[in-house]
Amino acid sequence: MSLPQMAHAANPEEAPAPITQRAMLSLDALDLAALLCSRVCHDVISPVGAIVNGLEVLEDEKDADMRAFAIDLIKKSAKTASNRLQFCRLAFGAAGSAGALIDTGDAEKVASNLLADERTKIVWNAARVLLPKNKVKLALNLCLIASAAISRGGVITVTIEGQDVATRIGVSAKGANARLSHGVPALLAGRPETDSIDAHGIQAYYTGLVARTCDMHLTVELTGEGVELLAIPAIPVEAAA
Repeated sequence: MSLPQMAHAANPEEAPAPITQRAMLSLDALDLAALLCSRVCHDVISPVGAIVNGLEVLEDEKDADMRAFAIDLIKKSAKTASNRLQFCRLAFGAAGSAGALIDTGDAEKVASNLLADERTKIVWNAARVLLPKNKVKLALNLCLIASAAISRGGVITVTIEGQDVATRIGVSAKGANARLSHGVPALLAGRPETDSIDAHGIQAYYTGLVARTCDMHLTVELTGEGVELLAIPAIPVEAAA
């Protein structure tokens, strides 16, 4: 099911104009950078704030149990902040010079550290190879969208097949009440329902932007079990050859 079809079928009575009839939105470079920075800060500010709170408790509290609680809070929050920053470095950052290749093993590690917990499992079906950094960014950003679709936990499966122009990236999310956030298909297509994007929607828009930079076409399908996201070459491999 293509992006336009999925968006229309999700709510046929209230659906806006088909995605393909909307204008492609092109953000100013400064606006894109500012919104991505806002997104990263939003992800990191909570654990950093918890670290600050824990340090304040250590300064003022004499009770041994409270101090132990504060130390545990600091350790857990520091680990969370580190995991989020390492993920953001690969998913949003430069991660090397222009044209750099990234080890998919590193991508698996940061995705598992950030997204896997007692409720969510990551299944990584991909050989450990070097891929162009934008294709790794695409896979990681699709993981974020998949994770958001299963807020109650479940299984995220990442599959990367092929090399060079034939690379295909699939990310599925299966869990209770799996659903995409409103407007995600349109943001992935670069054709949002309005002529503006906020920090909440920038990640999905950025994912679509990275896919188009890689000459890949994104499709989204809602199934009975969850959400399937697929990135395939926009130009048939035979034609590219």
